[in-house]
Amino acid sequence: MSINQWLARAGLVVLTGALGACGAGTSPVAVSGSAATSEPGAATPASSASVADFGSQPAAAKSSTPPVLTGKRQVTMVRVGSFESGLSLTDAGRLAEVDDDSGRQLFVPTPLGGQKFLIKAYARTSTGPLCWRAHNPGNQQPLIVRAAACKAEDARQQFEILATNTGGTQSYLISIGGAYLRHSSRSGLILEELGDAPPTSSFRFIDNGPAPAAR
Repeated sequence: MSINQWLARAGLVVLTGALGACGAGTSPVAVSGSAATSEPGAATPASSASVADFGSQPAAAKSSTPPVLTGKRQVTMVRVGSFESGLSLTDAGRLAEVDDDSGRQLFVPTPLGGQKFLIKAYARTSTGPLCWRAHNPGNQQPLIVRAAACKAEDARQQFEILATNTGGTQSYLISIGGAYLRHSSRSGLILEELGDAPPTSSFRFIDNGPAPAAR
């Protein structure tokens, strides 16, 4: 399914105004298909490869689910190759890489079935989570991840997580509707459809202990 088809099916809309703590926006505006295109000016890799070709082959399937994907552990996420920066659902409501302790940096990937997960985000001092949600800012800008009230039935919150090995390092690819989370030097963390190109970003999940009791 192409990202345009997925967007139409999921009913992705442009949210205007500031994002509240519960992820509510102002009145939605319909999204045109062109808003889901790749980031303007982004280079298209010349070679064709499947997701399985990213780095080395994906980690072999195991009989048991990794603890960090059971919904019972909280993790921090670090992009492979990002040095000291980690992922944060910032106070402004956008998923970004930061080099301090700001925003919500503890994540609980909660299984929904298959490879789909609701990714809950906690601050160390927060009592409840917000969740990742694919968001189309419009104006030909790339898709991004923003905070929202957690709703497992919302297709825009159903992310896929696939294990891979990059240079022998266990890491994960994160996508939704065929659009993969990656780093852009121009726009930060974005969601972009790959086509025939391989993924360019994977993320290490670092176990930070049991998930909050009200997960």
